[in-house]
Amino acid sequence: MISRFAGFHRDARLFMGTTLVIGAALSLYWIDFNLYLASLGHSTAVIGLVATVASTAGAAAAFPASAASDRFGRRAVMAFGVLAAILAIIGLVLFEAVGLIIAFAVLWSIGQQSIGVVQAPFLTEHSTPEHRNELFALQAAIQSVTSVVAAALGGVVATRLAVSMGFDPGGPGTYRIILVIMAGLLIVGLGTIGLLTDDRPRRSGSGGAAGGEMPERSRTWLGLRVADRGLFVRLLLPGALIAIGAGQVIPFLNLFIQARFGLDLAELNALFAITSLGTVAALLGQPALARRFGQMTSVVIVQSASIPFLAVLGFSPILWTVIAAMVVRNSLMNAGNPIFSAFAMEQVSPVERATLAAAMNVLWQLGWVVGGGWYAILQATIGFDAGYAVNFITVITLYTIATALYWTWFRSADRRRAQQQAGA
Repeated sequence: MISRFAGFHRDARLFMGTTLVIGAALSLYWIDFNLYLASLGHSTAVIGLVATVASTAGAAAAFPASAASDRFGRRAVMAFGVLAAILAIIGLVLFEAVGLIIAFAVLWSIGQQSIGVVQAPFLTEHSTPEHRNELFALQAAIQSVTSVVAAALGGVVATRLAVSMGFDPGGPGTYRIILVIMAGLLIVGLGTIGLLTDDRPRRSGSGGAAGGEMPERSRTWLGLRVADRGLFVRLLLPGALIAIGAGQVIPFLNLFIQARFGLDLAELNALFAITSLGTVAALLGQPALARRFGQMTSVVIVQSASIPFLAVLGFSPILWTVIAAMVVRNSLMNAGNPIFSAFAMEQVSPVERATLAAAMNVLWQLGWVVGGGWYAILQATIGFDAGYAVNFITVITLYTIATALYWTWFRSADRRRAQQQAGA
């Protein structure tokens, strides 16, 4: 098993370092940016407006970024994304006007989307099939660990620095220190991207690194190509259903658990840290399950197994069972994501990979918007307990449908792959 995690291509190993430092910066932004805006005295309405505009801009940037990566290479688009994020951080440190904050938040979201869209195609094109599941799983595990460490250390380091400099620990100065830390991490990430092999299509030719395939330049409108629309629908629809379900519950789990069981902030943070560590263990073990049963069968196994724990999470009145269900459900449901990403990238041609990755990202964001809106409507109309009951029933239903669709549409792919390997 260890040898499978050790046999990565040079660029794939370098990209794991990029994931570490850029992931830390993204985690700090996710955790602290809204708090920074609040420390500046902006209302919740303004904070919501900033988030909405920035998210919309990021979604709009997904397909242009994917097309650009087919034309100029994955590395160039990632470098652009990091540069945009660095400029956005600098602007957010220097300016407090709402209009400028929105502009720099938009720039940040475009940069983040540009990085995210090309990751799956890049990993596919710098790995061999026998190591691809492990590579995708390792990257997801690094992201999870980075989120925990960034949450634990980022605030502590910034607070101590702020106190030593005479700033209010809860004031804007502390959050500006966090922004500066983020900028430093992004600069390191830009350096690691600069070490990657140039993958522009005109230089890469028809062969790919480490046995992968690099995309030829697309000649279609906006550089986007979809040869088999039906295949794209089958690859995208289950994930969209899962996103709608997740958007109703996952962003609000902290509120749900705190209100139902009265946990304080430290206890909530500890709970979510344990959940993240459980996810890391499941992610690293999932490739072995995929080798044993096949990629999509392993995804169906873990997603199906997670559904009963979701019911316990939503309806059990006993705290320890809710905690256990949350850890297990989160671990199982997330464990299959990198394996499915690797599978999806293998089902389409090289020139379609970035388009598929962009569509997956956009539909995930839209699903969370739809799910979050449904959550808000339920909370406003039928209240906390009844609203969450409907939310959990809905998400269980959507997860079940999505898992059934994965099994119906793709179980034959595992059989074909097993037959090919047996023949080889």
